[in-house]
Amino acid sequence: MSKIDETTEQTWKNQVFPEWGTWLNEEIDNTIVPKNKFMMWWLVNMGLWIKSDAQTNIAIDLWCGTGKTTHKLKEMSARHQWARLTGGRIIQPNLRSQPNVFNPFKIKKLDAFLVTHFHHDHIDLNAAAAVLKNTSAQTPFIGPKYVVQQWIDWGVPANRCITVKPGDTVKVKDITIQVTDSFDRSVLITDPDTKELPPDDVVPEMDERAVNFVINTSAGTIYDAADSHYCSYFAKHGQDFKIDVATVAYGENPIGVQDKMTSVDVLRTAEALQTKVIIPLHWDIWSNMLADPQEIEILWDLRKKRFNYQFYPFLWLPGGSFTYPDDRTKIEYYHDRGFADRYTYPVNLPYKSFL
Repeated sequence: MSKIDETTEQTWKNQVFPEWGTWLNEEIDNTIVPKNKFMMWWLVNMGLWIKSDAQTNIAIDLWCGTGKTTHKLKEMSARHQWARLTGGRIIQPNLRSQPNVFNPFKIKKLDAFLVTHFHHDHIDLNAAAAVLKNTSAQTPFIGPKYVVQQWIDWGVPANRCITVKPGDTVKVKDITIQVTDSFDRSVLITDPDTKELPPDDVVPEMDERAVNFVINTSAGTIYDAADSHYCSYFAKHGQDFKIDVATVAYGENPIGVQDKMTSVDVLRTAEALQTKVIIPLHWDIWSNMLADPQEIEILWDLRKKRFNYQFYPFLWLPGGSFTYPDDRTKIEYYHDRGFADRYTYPVNLPYKSFL
């Protein structure tokens, strides 16, 4: 059989997906975090992997799905959150814009799996199955009520799940996880995968649908705002917690939609939380909400003297790493450019002027 005959759509998918293979899995597994530091990796969207200096691993909102893949579905349902918000019906053209940089089925070590809310670009069936099948039976699934209900409906054993609400604290080895309020107003008009749907004129209980997490390590604290919109109560969280790094959902909102923080919202959130570093995420994933994080840097530079900013923005790239406190003032991330061993061996050229 020829190479052409052996090549099919399935062999192509097997060869190229996930696009990064296990490159990032291996990097995380092989990294030993030095004493008095913590490291993070951005797994696209709001997916975050955190590793402490005790080598404890926590994953948050690990998502491996896709957006629209066909033109066949023409309209949203009348109860879809964007139909409810805008009064429109034309299907949202949210195509996935970033490759899968991480293979959940190759996870080897994970000490806790956290999900902030039940939006389907945050809670993922593939990720849940991979964590359940491939990690220790002691690895807990941690989330608010409707997240846990979704996991259980999928087949995650109830005894593996921890239902949390603001005010709760969960200890995972050397890491302390504090649960606090979410300000994700979009989740309040999103129907959970349950038979009991609230009437249109009833405001659901936020604490059952979404939470924010405060991850305390020996080297510093991470505040994960998930899909929270800007809220003045961030200032209270800035008093309640000593925050070193905060991650927020930033994006370019389509006309008539208020779903992600704007660049000014990101800066206001950083001020309110009194964080040392603010990291915008989520801007990368949807083709109809792509944003430019350099807008945040430009505004930060314009306003930092006037408002005496005590924080730095960090403009990340999906699949990239962040080390605290080393990268506290780094501002822009770029992937490893390679060739660190240049001229270790003699060049193999006809003549040097070839260079």
